[in-house]
This record gives sequence, C-alpha cells and structure tokens, in this order.
Amino acid sequence: MAEKVRDYKKLAQTIVDIIGADNIVSAGHCATRLRLVLKETPADAKEKISALPGVITVVENGGQFQIVIGPHVVDVYNEFKNLVDLSESNDLEAEKKSIMSRVIATMSAVFAPFIYILAAAGLLQGILILSKLAFPTFEATGTYRIFDMISWAPFTFLPILIAITASKHFKANTYIAIACCAALVSPTLAELTQQVASGKAIDLFGLPLSQTTYTSSVLPPLILVWILSYVERFVEKRLPGVVKQLFTPLICLVLMVPLTLLVLGPASSVVAAGIANGYNWLVQVAPPLAALIIGGFWQIFVIFGVHWGITPVIMANFDMYGRDSFQAFQTIAVTAQVAATLGVFLKANSKELKNVSLSAVITGLFGITEPAIYGVTLRFKRPFIYGCVAGGIGAVVASFFEPYYFAYAGLPSILTSVNAIDPKMPMSFIGLVIGLGVAIVTAIALNLIFGFGETPAKDEKIKAQVEDAPGTPVEVLKNVAISSPLQGEVMPLSQVPDEVFSSGMMGQGVAIMPTDNKVYAPFDGKVAMVTGSKHAIGLTADNGIELLIHVGLDTVQLNGAPFNYKVAEGDRFKAGDVLLEFDLAAIKQADLSPITPIIVTNSAAYAMITPENELKNINTNEPILQIN
Repeated sequence: MAEKVRDYKKLAQTIVDIIGADNIVSAGHCATRLRLVLKETPADAKEKISALPGVITVVENGGQFQIVIGPHVVDVYNEFKNLVDLSESNDLEAEKKSIMSRVIATMSAVFAPFIYILAAAGLLQGILILSKLAFPTFEATGTYRIFDMISWAPFTFLPILIAITASKHFKANTYIAIACCAALVSPTLAELTQQVASGKAIDLFGLPLSQTTYTSSVLPPLILVWILSYVERFVEKRLPGVVKQLFTPLICLVLMVPLTLLVLGPASSVVAAGIANGYNWLVQVAPPLAALIIGGFWQIFVIFGVHWGITPVIMANFDMYGRDSFQAFQTIAVTAQVAATLGVFLKANSKELKNVSLSAVITGLFGITEPAIYGVTLRFKRPFIYGCVAGGIGAVVASFFEPYYFAYAGLPSILTSVNAIDPKMPMSFIGLVIGLGVAIVTAIALNLIFGFGETPAKDEKIKAQVEDAPGTPVEVLKNVAISSPLQGEVMPLSQVPDEVFSSGMMGQGVAIMPTDNKVYAPFDGKVAMVTGSKHAIGLTADNGIELLIHVGLDTVQLNGAPFNYKVAEGDRFKAGDVLLEFDLAAIKQADLSPITPIIVTNSAAYAMITPENELKNINTNEPILQIN
C-alpha cells in the first residue's frame, strides 16, 4: 500500500528540504497548486517532488514552480508557511519572466483563439485538393473558385485576426488595432507594392516604399499592435477628454501605419524570412537531420509552449515559396504521438485507461495532441518517448522523398496529410504517407513489445490520495447524477487550455463557459475547502463525492476581487443554494478565461464518471455528470 499522504507537515517539510528554504522568493496557492517563485530551480527538484506521495505533478509555468496537490493544497500551504520565512507582501504576479517566456506567452495568447479557424480553412483546402484530383474539370467552375476564396480568406486577412487577439493581450484598443492592420491588407496597398516590385519608385514622406506585402503576415501586425499599445496610452494621457475619442485613433493611425510600412514591416519580414531560409538551408544540406529534429522533438516543443513561435517561419515559407516542409515533418511527429497513445489503448488492461486513451486518439486525429500528451503518454513517460522516437524515424524516412505541404494546416495531423498532394511533385505525398506509416507502426510496436507500465507511480499516488478520503464505496453508488453548478455552455475537460485539468490529473469531470455570475450547490453536502483568492470551492456530498469548482483559469491572480463567497468552510448547504458569486465581466476584462472546470477529485473511488451533456448550453437544474 502506498504511503499515507495526509501527513501534510511531512510533505511540506520534504518540499522545503528539496528546494531549500533560502531559495524560495515567495509562495502562494490556488485551489489545486502550491505556487512558488524560486531564485533558481535545483536540477532534480521537479523529478523528486513529482515522485512524492500526495503530489500529482509539477508544472513550471510563467516563472512559477507549481506543485499540483489537489484540494488539500491549503493544508500543505498552511504547514509550508510555518517552515519558510515569507514576507507578508508575497505577490506572485510580480515575478519577472524571461524574455523567452514572454514571447512564448504572447504567441500563445495571440494564436490560440483563432487556431481552429486556420485549421478549418486548411482542411477545406485539403478537400479542394482531393476534389481537383477526382474531378479535374471542377477547378474551372465558379463553385471551386468561391470555396477556394473561402479557404484562403483567413490567411489573406490574418493580420486582422492578429489585431483582435493581440490588442486584447497588449491591452490596446481593438478597433484602432483593426483599423491599422486593415490598412496593411488593403487592395490599394497591394497594388502599390506590386508597382514597386515591377520597378516603379513610390515614396512615403520622401522615403522609398518597400515591396513587402502583408497578407498572411504574422510579425508585422503583431509588432504593430505591441507598439500601438504604448502609443495609445501615451496619447490618451496627454489629450483633453473632449477630443480624446476622436484624436487618439487619428494620431495612432497616422503614426503606426507609416511606421510599419517604412520600418517595422520590412524589418520583421526580413527576420522571419531569414529564419525560414536558415531552416530551408538545413533541409537542403542535410534533410534527414532537419527531419529528425522536427519529427523527434516537436512534441517536446509543444510541452514547453515554444511551438507557437514557429508560426511566422511557416507562414514565411508559404509566402516565399508556396510550400513548406516543416509542417510535413510536424504531421509525422503529431501522428506518432497519437499512435503511441493508440498503443497504450491496445496494451492497457484498465477500462478507465482505455477510455481515456481512445478519447485522446480521436482528438489527436484532428491535430490536438495535448490530451494524448498530458493524459496518456507523458503520464506514463515511456509512450511519450516511443512517440518521439517513432516521429523521428518516420520523418527521416520521409525526408528522402522531399515531402512538402502546399496548403497551410492550422493543426497538422493525419487528416491534413492531403495538403502534401501536388501533381508537379508526386513523391511529396507518397513520401509523407510512407513516413506516417513507419511512425505509426513503430510507435504501436514499441508499446506492445516493451510495454508502458500498467500501474505507474502516479496512479498509485492518486489512489493513495483517495484511500482514506470519505466516500461511499463504488458498489453502493449506482447512476448518481450531479446537477450543473453553473449556467453556461458545457465543454469536454480535454478542451480546457490548462494541462493539469485537461489531462485528468486532478480527476474526471467537465468544464463550463459560464453565462451567469453564480455558482449553485449541485447536491446536499458541506463546504470542504475555500481559498483566500475566492476563485474556487471544494464540496463534499453526503454520499462522499468530492467536487472542485474552479471559476476561471489563472484567476488566482485577481486576488479575490471579482469573487464573493456566500458560505464558509465547514458550512452545510442544500442543492440549489448559492455558494459563490463572481463578476464575469471583470474576469474577461482582466484578459483571463472564465472557463470553469468541474472536477470529481476522488474520481479513483468510482468505476466511471461520464458527462451527461457535452457541447450544449445547460441550466443549473440539469444533470451534468453521471457517477457509476
């Protein structure tokens, strides 16, 4: 039997011993994580702490060393603060992030909201490619031309999409940002740059206009909005209120658009093209090496979030050459990780693990590998390595056939492999298919031959956490329904953009995008946990079910401002009672996601936990989870 994990003092002391008391700058906690800011992270701290009974995993994110413990994090924190000399002004928002961390965070914030739009457009381009092959005369029809226009529209006007998301991230006026970026994709500017490209001299303020075009561009609009955010604040502080609304956008437009056309655009385009040319040079000189790097290490890039940074390079390739090999190798890496998850499904004995892995395989077919990585392969470690090895081998094999994508894929996957079809380069698609086949067979075979560890240490720790937890045995609970505690749109837990929740580390459940400002009691029970930041609440039902309701993502940084508890820890409540109120508008205004995970934290005590209503609007009196 695993070591008892309710000795919170011992767990806190062990964490301090591993990290070093003098190494801790500040500490805090949210509903599930002990959040530390360290002077430096000891080389083996993450592995040692992850292996401790009572710790689910360790996440390093945004300059924080986050120890995921679950709903008992408050107990651990209370013991922790007695062991470390922490100032009263510990502010985890004040930590300084590295330049690389900020760049990655920016890329993620900018591209994540519309990546599925680009993915849908990429799939449509793939369908059109297949249609042309099946019906050669279809390309000459008006129907084809209209749908071709639809598939290219998100890429043509990509700067406008970037203006919307980047303005929210940099806290600039969205409409001014759109106006500036719309000028970059204006047909008039396209005509002028074509004239410059043909040799005609056109000047702006006496300076020559560059032939740089901005449709499908990434860095120019991104940098424009970033600088715009400073210009806008500078101007607004100095204009009188009576003319501010009119002259702020006027000054921003006449400053930022010319600045981008003369300096920012050409310079950033040169940077993106230079990086793309460097990668393409490696592909030309040593194709297997380039393929091995992308095929073998791409999913590692995904884990650390740096995958967003490659988008400008890929877009530069399509802009300069009309094709890109990076996404071809990327597709093999993605498919290999999905195949490794399929291997776990085929090898596993646990029904629950089979369900989780099969679900991750299905989402992986669409290029969404986070559920596969965090829920299956990285959880067992060996399958993740199998996927990386298989991806590297498959990509190297494919590299001998020079595979390319001829249409951008927002989420490269086995379904977008048709984007590698081009009659002028028939071996491109053939090579990609061969590489995919090698990667799939290798990943599955490695799992079946060497295994992945049916009962990993992490599973044992999760079981240990619920062994002494209150709850009715699984044999007694049959078909128990939990009502929704919020009103809003239900979404699968796997789609929550936080791996600790989406992977199922905290337990099974669902998430809700709320449309109301109240959290209601979904059953009769008592309050098991509240937090100082008031953004989450832990409940224990009379039948033993433990539920965590976590309002928003990263809302701990709001320090409780938009939240108001209506109950206290230890209070009893009846189904339908208001437990928590929050200001939904304030959460959105702070640029934070209001997505609310609803987790059964003692999931291991039950045979099956299934959503009742997925991807639909739900009211608080409707069932959302079924416990068996």
